[in-house]
Amino acid sequence: MTMHAKPALTLSGLILFFLIGGGFMRHNTGGGPFDVIKVDGGTISGVTNASGDVHEFKGIPFAAPPVGKLRWQAPRRVVPWKGVRVCDRFGPSPMQKDPVPFSMWSEEWLIPKEPISEDCLYLNVWTGSTDPKEKRPVFVWIYGGGFVSGGSAVPIYDGEAMAKKGVIVVSFNYRVGIFGFFAHPELTAESANNASGNYGLLDQLAALQWVRKNIAAFGGDPDNVTIAGQSAGSVSVNCLVASPLAKNLFERAIGESGAVFTSKGQTLQRAEQNGEKLMQLLRVDGLSDLRAMPADELLRRAGGSQQPIVDGYVLPEAVADIFKEGKENKVDLLTGWNQEEGFLNGPAKTAADFQQEARDSYGSAVTSFLTFYPANNDSEAATSQLYLSRDMVFGVQNYTWANMQSGQGRKVYVYRFVRKPPATGQYIKYGAFHAGEVPYVFDNLRLVDRPWEPIDHQLAKMISTYWTNFVKTGNPNGEQLPVWEPYIGTDKKVMMFGPEKQDTEPMTDSRGLDFLYGKMGIN
Repeated sequence: MTMHAKPALTLSGLILFFLIGGGFMRHNTGGGPFDVIKVDGGTISGVTNASGDVHEFKGIPFAAPPVGKLRWQAPRRVVPWKGVRVCDRFGPSPMQKDPVPFSMWSEEWLIPKEPISEDCLYLNVWTGSTDPKEKRPVFVWIYGGGFVSGGSAVPIYDGEAMAKKGVIVVSFNYRVGIFGFFAHPELTAESANNASGNYGLLDQLAALQWVRKNIAAFGGDPDNVTIAGQSAGSVSVNCLVASPLAKNLFERAIGESGAVFTSKGQTLQRAEQNGEKLMQLLRVDGLSDLRAMPADELLRRAGGSQQPIVDGYVLPEAVADIFKEGKENKVDLLTGWNQEEGFLNGPAKTAADFQQEARDSYGSAVTSFLTFYPANNDSEAATSQLYLSRDMVFGVQNYTWANMQSGQGRKVYVYRFVRKPPATGQYIKYGAFHAGEVPYVFDNLRLVDRPWEPIDHQLAKMISTYWTNFVKTGNPNGEQLPVWEPYIGTDKKVMMFGPEKQDTEPMTDSRGLDFLYGKMGIN
């Protein structure tokens, strides 16, 4: 449902809807270079957008369905098909709870209500190329959702607008929740790599390998690929940059609000122990019984948080250690976070309670802490709690990522998204919330039911152009754009995307982030 009930469209309204390109597509009918394309598994056809300048292919299988005996297996080769497979709609989203709008996330940030299936390994391609030999740069999007939800069919991830800017857009599904991150000694024993649990990351690697092998058929350049993601998608990008299995699969990385630099992560041993406990809780005798359990029943009985695992294979060590040792894949980076994307569990604490909690947590360093996160009154304390949550969960992670890669001589660009997306009703109280920047990145404000203002359209055009410029050349700058200076550890300049100004300026809260990393960072 949308945020406001709307009357049914009249006939004239429908005509106008189609005239302005409101979702009208036409199937490719033959004769053009992208009407029928050969990919792994067989030949496919797609659709062309209303203006005729973007070819769209949705629901392309990139691996065999991970069902039955393939549940909790690394993705297998795609099952070949005969004839031309029509790829004109998204494949099923991964198994997860039914999507329900909540907090600041309206339906545009959620997967469709159906289909949702364990058979979910499909990807999508948007290309504006007119020549298969063109070699356009490739933007590969990895969705967020805390590794328990999400999918490539989320409306704000539509790739048409970005494809119009000269890049090929690819999005794909990966397994989430119990289906994507379940480890167990039996699974480790049956693995040729003596590892288990990172099936969601292995899906991501399989999708990138598919891009490497097939994207040239869409006019793309397999040697000019940028991976990008937000939240858990950004954590995924962080893990892929760290993983030796991703070597030579991409040249650049974009990470929006997510990384893992302040924890050793979950070890394979701990993940296996958790898997054994879960199997006991479910009262099944072994792995074969667990694989035989219907997917919806398994989801209902085994829900809960999931995360990537330091399994010794996909991730040989903790991500932070891999970066400290300089073993990560050498790529340039665009990264950042949003101004009000912290999360509070319940009402904010009073100033007195927050100060006491700070004394308990930081001891003799409490004076420094309260300098960075002041609490002289209840209102100030509430703001500090929101910003502290933001920085502990997101800010310090992406800040550390920027510092590490900049310190190793890589080109790094850092942003801060401070625009409060306009909203009405229950959404009006939120600021620059978590994932609020995503429709701006994709230039998809037209797909979101909110009362956008001229500054929002200006920001969307600007931000999406910066992102596509970075995808093309590794430098976000271009004509008629404010200069975005590279991030260097000595001056820490970041691009501010706000309603009044869009400019590069020194980061004002870096000392607080340094303080937190000193308390949170792993040795």
